[in-house]
Amino acid sequence: MKYKIGDTVTLKKGHPCGENRWEILRTGADIKLLCKGCGKQVWLSRLDFDKRIRKIELDGKMISIVHYEPEQDPIEE
Repeated sequence: MKYKIGDTVTLKKGHPCGENRWEILRTGADIKLLCKGCGKQVWLSRLDFDKRIRKIELDGKMISIVHYEPEQDPIEE
């Protein structure tokens, strides 16, 4: 999986509260996100999430999802 629980991401459009940073709370067929501004939780289907995601936080910096390569799990190697 490209995304894991605890990752911070930005989406195409911001939340009405003015914040555009979201924390991933749950993954699977649907993705559960927590708004970092107001604490609202929303569910998106994996398909909608993949269409809307723009950036992911890595080492304190937001990088484009195009350039993001998740680290390999030792089990998969």
